[in-house]
Amino acid sequence: MPELVNPAQVQKFLAGVDYPVSKQTLLDTAQSEGADENVLYTLEQLPERTYNGPNAVAEEIGRLE
Repeated sequence: MPELVNPAQVQKFLAGVDYPVSKQTLLDTAQSEGADENVLYTLEQLPERTYNGPNAVAEEIGRLE
């Protein structure tokens, strides 16, 4: 069963993202950057919305834990 990971683990797979982006773009980018199933699982748990930057992604991940 996949586990939630911390924002730092997610961010290393989102380095090239041009914000603002959708949840789907975050998932697609992480997958293309070789993210493991735990990172992808964590991103899948995020709400459907537009993310304006890495801090917005980190804040939402923090709410999941």
